[in-house]
Amino acid sequence: MQKITPFLWYDGTVEVAMNLYRSVFPASRVVSTSPGPGGTMMSATFELEGQQFIAFNGGPHLTFTPAVSMYVNCETQAEVDTLWAKLSEGGAESQCGWLQDRFGLSWQIIPSILPKLLGDADREKAGRAMQAMLGMKKIDIAALERAAAGEGQS
Repeated sequence: MQKITPFLWYDGTVEVAMNLYRSVFPASRVVSTSPGPGGTMMSATFELEGQQFIAFNGGPHLTFTPAVSMYVNCETQAEVDTLWAKLSEGGAESQCGWLQDRFGLSWQIIPSILPKLLGDADREKAGRAMQAMLGMKKIDIAALERAAAGEGQS
């Protein structure tokens, strides 16, 4: 078992949430489940892309907040687009690659080039990339690269 495991609190939707996340991330599996009252799933341990999570049906007392989010590193625009579409369905899009899924869990869908552009030694280039990102909801890699290169500038 991994040393630190995210523990996610749901209000009766553990099984639905786990199944959504497993459908979004192909490298996933159910590790274990525990039944609750009436045969519903009370808790589940599952793995997404090698990361284990524990999910628990704890009730309406606690809810997710964007102060904690799942950061997903993406290599291509197609991956960003696919994850964004699946995770934001029934949820809410936010700024700069952030969204909340239908259960209220926050996700950052971030292409690996973004931190490279923002950390570029050429601070003007990095600043242009930052300004472009600040105007986006879902991150557009090509638009970031154009902005960083100064294309479209007067």
